[in-house]
Amino acid sequence: MPERILWKYLKNKQFGFKFRRQHGIGKYAVDFYCPELKLIVEVDGRVHDEIIEKDIVRKNYFVAIRLFVKVYTARQVNKELDFVLNDLWDFCDKWQTTPNPTSPPLGKGRK
Repeated sequence: MPERILWKYLKNKQFGFKFRRQHGIGKYAVDFYCPELKLIVEVDGRVHDEIIEKDIVRKNYFVAIRLFVKVYTARQVNKELDFVLNDLWDFCDKWQTTPNPTSPPLGKGRK
């Protein structure tokens, strides 16, 4: 399961920030959430291909309450884990070096 694979790298502050797994935000549950970064990390499988409109409404809700959302496919986690981890590391690293961040840091691989 891709969520379990990613959790091995996010737990225990391995990225320098505390991530929560299966965290509730409003009426939604997200795969991973980092309160300090206001960052949601989602891993979407094939079922999400069928519920695109709901995903858009959900993401718009998160953006409206000033949260950042990074979405990776299950395939990316399974087959391109280095890309996913580097992209998240880049986000976290840029966040630490940005004074008073109010928008997501720009970097390669930004979603």
